Amino acid sequence: MKRLNSKVIGFSFIFLFFTACGEYNNILKSTDLTVKFEYAKKYFDQGKYSRTATLLEEVVQMTRTTSRGEEALYLLAQSYYKMKDYQTASEYFKTYFTTYPKGEYAELARFYSAYGLYIDSPDPRLDQTDTYKSMKQFQDFIEIYPQSDRKDEAQKVLFELQEKLALKELLTVRLYYNLGNYTIISFPGGNYLSCVITAQNAIRSYPFSKYREDFMYYMFKSKYEMAVQSVEEKKEFRYRDVIDEYFAYSNEFPNGKYIKEIKRLYEDIDKELKKQ
Repeated sequence: MKRLNSKVIGFSFIFLFFTACGEYNNILKSTDLTVKFEYAKKYFDQGKYSRTATLLEEVVQMTRTTSRGEEALYLLAQSYYKMKDYQTASEYFKTYFTTYPKGEYAELARFYSAYGLYIDSPDPRLDQTDTYKSMKQFQDFIEIYPQSDRKDEAQKVLFELQEKLALKELLTVRLYYNLGNYTIISFPGGNYLSCVITAQNAIRSYPFSKYREDFMYYMFKSKYEMAVQSVEEKKEFRYRDVIDEYFAYSNEFPNGKYIKEIKRLYEDIDKELKKQ
């Protein structure tokens, strides 16, 4: 009896499965856009986002100039967003708010377009094109909707993306410092000078970054290395430059994580200057 019940249940599931598939296939073949649109919304509510997107691709193309087209386009973007295809979702959200800048879902479309790119933003060591795109869209969102309930979240994410870019710069700074005198570039100062320039630019670009102390540390260490390895006629000038960096760091971070090391190196430089 139990085996019979199991078979009945199994056949029931199979019947329901093929019935559902048959329904969907019939909807796909239909030329009635209203039917397709209604079923697309039904599938969206059921979490069947792939089916929703497939149906809406045609609906959107055929109803662009109607109110249905506006709703269908936004729902299509949301379907890809729910499927975690953030690149495609962002493109459709962008299409929505450029096509309907004052549309019912324009604010949401701008936010989700930027947020999807934020979620898809790659590791700091990789190309950051999507990070820059997301930041630009969040900046536009805040400017266009300064009273939005999502403004605080947008600002928070924007700062997080800036920190990612700052980290990317820090990784470059560390690389230059670790390469030291290894020759991969042809201008005077080599990798240490590249380290200093990159760190200085990063501080200007991201003055409030949590990596600011690290940038200043590598600037000091690079200038220290350039000074101690310098020819005699340039040593005094470079030593004094190192001392300036020491005071800049110690004034800003008197209890910083690098203060002991930097103070020790500063004292060595100070002794060398007193000998001259």
